[in-house]
Amino acid sequence: MPMKKNRPSGRLLTVAEVAERLNTSERYPRRLIEERRITFVKIGRHVRIPESAVDDLIAVGTVEPVTLRMRRAA
Repeated sequence: MPMKKNRPSGRLLTVAEVAERLNTSERYPRRLIEERRITFVKIGRHVRIPESAVDDLIAVGTVEPVTLRMRRAA
């Protein structure tokens, strides 16, 4: 029995759906695919991106705000 590779979970999105979700042009997700910076699935000539891969991309790029404490006057 062949070993199962890590399979993407969740819904498979088109490049257009990923671009809409990221609020970018279609060129950006296509570049991510070309540079192998996001997980994708090829089904024949169609390319799909797992929803979980988009969630991971967003999570990795999320920058938390810095909280500054005020100094008391001496």
